[in-house]
Amino acid sequence: MTEFDIVSSEAIREGRATDAYFDRTVEALEHADRNPHVVAEVTADQFPDGEFEVLAGLNDTARLLEGLDIDVYALREGRLFDGGPVLRIEGRYLEFAVYETALLGFLSHASGIATNALAARRAAPDSLVISFGSRHTHPAIAAVVERGAMVGGLDGISNVAAGEVIGVEASGTMPHALVICFGRGNQEDAWQAFDEAVAADVPRVALCDTYSDEKDESVRAAEAVEALDSVRLDTTGSRRGDFRHIIRETRWELDAKGFEDVGIFASGGLGPAEIRDLRDVVEGFGVGGFVSNADPIDFALDIVEVEGEPAAKRGKLSGTKQAYRTLDGGHHVALADADGPADGEPLLEPLIEDGEIVREFDLDAAADRALADAERTGFGSE
Repeated sequence: MTEFDIVSSEAIREGRATDAYFDRTVEALEHADRNPHVVAEVTADQFPDGEFEVLAGLNDTARLLEGLDIDVYALREGRLFDGGPVLRIEGRYLEFAVYETALLGFLSHASGIATNALAARRAAPDSLVISFGSRHTHPAIAAVVERGAMVGGLDGISNVAAGEVIGVEASGTMPHALVICFGRGNQEDAWQAFDEAVAADVPRVALCDTYSDEKDESVRAAEAVEALDSVRLDTTGSRRGDFRHIIRETRWELDAKGFEDVGIFASGGLGPAEIRDLRDVVEGFGVGGFVSNADPIDFALDIVEVEGEPAAKRGKLSGTKQAYRTLDGGHHVALADADGPADGEPLLEPLIEDGEIVREFDLDAAADRALADAERTGFGSE
């Protein structure tokens, strides 16, 4: 038993975080003395349909498969894909059979998060966008959430422990609880206590919608904190009204009182549509549930070749494949031994050779890759 309902890293590494039918499969194949050399591919869709998604979770997948007597090919982390394989395993089936469940979980969840993060990023390409969503998920996967957010191009994260895992310093200023602890009418005391207590390199951002009108609290905060960077408006959906109008009112009052340099940061149930509507009147966004609660990508792993011969179940395409990105942003899938598009860039590259990881994982590079692919494919360009 563990202290919390968390499957341990040891259990995942040992292949125990698997569906029971894989254990039964191993028993049956070993009983029959059968362990064919196979090619297995991870796909979400067989053919391109114009709905691009972002690949993430490869770092965990590589560590999961490290040391096994297999070769693995995969898209680079942060690459956008649209049909066809994103990862291919070549080796004896029993080498990796029990790892399928964890492998798909690593890729599916992280890719869904990264895809929504990129959608939020593209909705406000010139604004600061921070991930605020780890509170909506099990704390054991906070680093998965925040890493996916960074792969999708967001500027920062909020979860401290997750930041320690992925090597990114968490950011954030104050919750409503801080203001409430000082009591109604004493908001200035809360903002000033924050200003006096936190490190000099922490941005001075005052939460300004706890007790009174947003424009009132924003002006009061600007008057109370000399070096105020911005105010955050977190007007909840239950009483939001016209959020854009509220923000424009607040901007007007700040400017009228001489606080043109104080920015406005918006949060609270925001997705791409809301971000697009507000991006011309605010400097930054905190995005929570839209990113952290993203639906996992529905990946499946299927054998497509057995002992060198094409083989696949109904509804899947047999044979080893390659995916290509063309200069116009197109995504193409072809058999690996066939010619690809003349201007096509092969996307499946070595990840593991003879059990050894042959690739490094860099968050900044992954984010740059996602943003570049988004430009080429038109992802999130509404």
